[in-house]
Formats: sequence, structure tokens, C-alpha cells
Amino acid sequence: MDAQKVEELFCWGILKHLLKWVCLLQTNLFLTQVEERDSDNFLFDLLEALQDPETGISIKNRTWMLKKWKNCFVGKDMVIWLIEADYAQDVDEALAIGNDLLSRGLMSHVTGDHAFKNEDLFYRFAPGPEIDSARSRNVKSWTNKALEVIGGFDGEDILQPEFLELDEEMMVAADELEVSPLDKWNLQLLDNVHPSNWENPDPLHYNIVAIGAGAGGLITAAASAGVGARAALIEKHLLGGDCLNVGCVPSKALIKCAEEIHRVRESYNFGVNIDGDISVDFGAVMERMRRIRAEISVNDSARRFQEELNVDVYIGHATFTSKHSLEVGGQTIRFSKAVIATGARAAVPSIDGLQDVNYLTNSTIFNLTELPRRFGVIGTGAIGCEMAQTFARFGSEVTIFARSEGIMSREDPEAVSIVTEQFLKEGITILPTVTYEHIAENENGEILVVCQVDGEHQEFIFDQLLIATGRAPNVENMGLEAAKVKYNDRQGIRVSNTLQTSNGDIFAVGDCCSSYKFTHMADAMARIVVRNALFFGSDSGMILPFFFLLIF
Repeated sequence: MDAQKVEELFCWGILKHLLKWVCLLQTNLFLTQVEERDSDNFLFDLLEALQDPETGISIKNRTWMLKKWKNCFVGKDMVIWLIEADYAQDVDEALAIGNDLLSRGLMSHVTGDHAFKNEDLFYRFAPGPEIDSARSRNVKSWTNKALEVIGGFDGEDILQPEFLELDEEMMVAADELEVSPLDKWNLQLLDNVHPSNWENPDPLHYNIVAIGAGAGGLITAAASAGVGARAALIEKHLLGGDCLNVGCVPSKALIKCAEEIHRVRESYNFGVNIDGDISVDFGAVMERMRRIRAEISVNDSARRFQEELNVDVYIGHATFTSKHSLEVGGQTIRFSKAVIATGARAAVPSIDGLQDVNYLTNSTIFNLTELPRRFGVIGTGAIGCEMAQTFARFGSEVTIFARSEGIMSREDPEAVSIVTEQFLKEGITILPTVTYEHIAENENGEILVVCQVDGEHQEFIFDQLLIATGRAPNVENMGLEAAKVKYNDRQGIRVSNTLQTSNGDIFAVGDCCSSYKFTHMADAMARIVVRNALFFGSDSGMILPFFFLLIF
């Protein structure tokens, strides 16, 4: 073999080895890219690059079939961007990256109907990726701020006092929002219905504005946006209103537990014998309620209404400045139509000394973490009676004070008789024709009720006292005079049969204007208002089927 042939073979051998090394290097590079794609740093780099205002993809409000979608981008645009920015080598790899982001919950199709595709479909990024990284946003959620303080949740209740010494904003939660204890469930609730990092949108001229985010306001805003109106929703407290936060949801969660406890105690009627005492873990009962409420709260969340239902959500106190404008947090909002849905609060009776006592209302009873041994209830309507029976079944000694001769004076006498008999059977004390003399609280936190019962002087001591004597409409400090809306403090806002106020462009729904203060009533009224306000309707809000008056 001559020298030239040897040299050619030698060169081919070197080339084969080089090709092997190149293939191996490409394989390692590909595996490294896959590993990096799975890392938090890669995800944050990619998300930041995609959303960069100057060099990222086009994110803006878009319209399809007369429906508006806020802050979204086109799937085809993202595929092109990923390839051009060298995050993907081809369309298949770009699709793999997009679907990976979808599976992690970092982006989604606007209606949730599609995987990531190289098509003219609308997608949007999640509002705040929940990835454990030091590069998360500077503005923290309630949960993130709590985790910074305590380092994590260990499954035990995180009680309010531990936070009050450390975080001023959590004091706001305790004092103004009346949410306690600040465990992981209540923090999740706050993240949804009163987010600490919320930024109000830039105000527009709206077709319709709903003030108050209870059932009436939520339905008004969602239904209006759903038919193409430019809608805004304003809430100073907690989105979801009474039903989610201090009414239907938490009360029924407790009632369900009480019902199951009662079933166990009565199971001997079915031949079930239980050896030993039946105990109730009140802390577990209340945590279950907080968990259920938190899990449901996503449906009424600020982010869902703004990003999925196309409603501009404002957190803050609304004050009318004219017949067609109002102010929220220093921003002026103008509207063609407005709906007042501010609800009601617990009405507190004028009883000597009561103002100096730490009593409970429906807004605070669900914050309890310990079962009161002695539980007093002033008020014999639906709220007072259902909580009386619930706490009796939990194990409290319950006493109901009635100004009249018995409970539930507005209900059918035969139904009242059945309920009264059951209450007495379960050991609940009902005191009729009560006249109050004085209420006081001693240094041990015990509450003394001094009264006349059937003309006889008596004194009672309780660990907790619930005031459930009706509802008062929320109509104060709203600038209703500037809007030319007539109202009074007792009955609320005056409305016509079409639910219009004295200002024909402003409507009212729910507890702030109706004597039937039920969630389903606010729902029905809101549906009527949307038709009347946006479509020149004349539906009457006063003609309602009888079943709307049922108590749930």
C-alpha cells in the first residue's frame, strides 16, 4: 500500500471520529436544552422574553365574533417568535414548548378549549406563575407574604395575632376585611376576592358599571360583558359578597357538619349502637368551611372576571360625583348606565351597653376557632335560628332571645311549630317576649345579658353572643345625592317596578333596595336590570314567582 493510500485512510478515520463527536455533542446539547426547559430559570427567561413590550410577541385586547378578549396573543405568532428567537428549531419543537407551558398552568387558551396550536387561536399568560423562584414579582400575594413570614404551612391553624405584630397589611385583613384566622385557606380566599397586588385598570367610558360585587353586581357585570357591553365592576370589600364570604357558603358548610353530627347521635333509631361519647372537633369543622369557601372563591375572583369574563375590576370605594360619573381610588369613571348592588350589613339593635361588647354578627361568626360553651342569640329570623341549631349540635348550650312570643314570627305558623318543637327537643332554650335592660362584658370576656322575660327580671352569661336582628342597607358615603338618587337609611334605595332609581340611568338590585334580602332575589333582579338597562326593556322587578321567597 503506497503512502498516498495510507494518508487517505488516516484522514477518513479522523473524519469518522469527528462526525461521532459532533453527533454526541448535538445529542448532549439537545438533552441540556430539554433539562433547561424543565427548570424554573428557563421558564422565567422564556416568559419574560415572550412578554417583553419591545421584543416579545404582540399581547393586546382582541375581538372575535363580537366578543372581546383582553391581554391575549395568537398561537401562530408565538410559534414564529420561538423559532426566530432560537428557543425552538422548528414548528414541532415550538409546539412542544407551548404545550409544556399549558400543562404547567403558565398560559392557557382563552376559553380552555384548545391545546397550543400553530393556528389563529387566542391564548393568554397566567397572571402570576406560582413557581418557587427568587425572581417572582416584587408585589406579593397574601399567600406569598405569609410564607415569607412563617416559612411555610405545617397543617396547623395560623392564628391572626402572630401576623399582627409583623405585617401591617394583614392588620387591614383583620380590622377592615374581617377575615380571620389568616391560615392558608383564608389567604387563598383573599388572593381571589381581595388581591393585595391588584392594579385597577385605566378607566374608560363604560356602557354599564356595577357597584358592589355580591350576587347582584357579579351577575350584572358578567351578563353585560357577555352580550358585548363595556362593563366595570367595583368592590371595596370582598368579591363574592355575603353569599360567598359570610352567608350561604360558610353557613351551609357548617350546617352540613351539624347535620352529620345529628345523624350520628340519632343513628340508634336505625339499630346503630355507638360505644363511648361522640366528640366534635370544632377546629376541623371550621377549617373545612374555610377550605370549601376558598376553593369556591375562584369563581368570584377578580382575575376571573377581568381576564376570562372581560369585565374591568376595580378594588376600592366608589363615590358618585355626578349623574354619570363616579370616583374610585382617585380615578374618575364615566358611565352610561350604573347598577348599585352594595348589599346590606347586620342591623344592630339599640340596647344599652351593646356597643361596648364584642358581639358576633354573620360577618364575624365564621372567624371563630373555639366552640363557645354558652352561646346566646338575639334575633329569631333565619340567620339566628339556623346558627342556634348548628351550634347546639356542635355542643354549645344555646339560648335564643325573642321579642315576640316565639321564633320566626314572619313564617307560616305550622312550620314555626315544627321548628320550635325540634329546637326544644335538641335542648335549645327559647325565651319569649324579652325586654332588654343592659348588656355588658367582664374582664374575662364573658357577656352578661340583663333582661325581662315575660315580665320577670333575669340575667344570663355567655361566652359568645350573636346579633341577628335583621339587615341594614349599605347606602352611606356613596355620594348618592350627587347622582340624584333618592334613598333612606332604613329602607335603602328607592326603585321603580323596572328597578330604576330616581336617576333613570342608575338602577339598584339586591339587599340595598329590596325587602327580600336573599341571594337568589339579587340574582333575579340583576337579570332584569341587564335587559332594562342595555336593551331598552321594561321588565318589572316586582312581579316574581313565589319560590323566590323561600329561605335556603
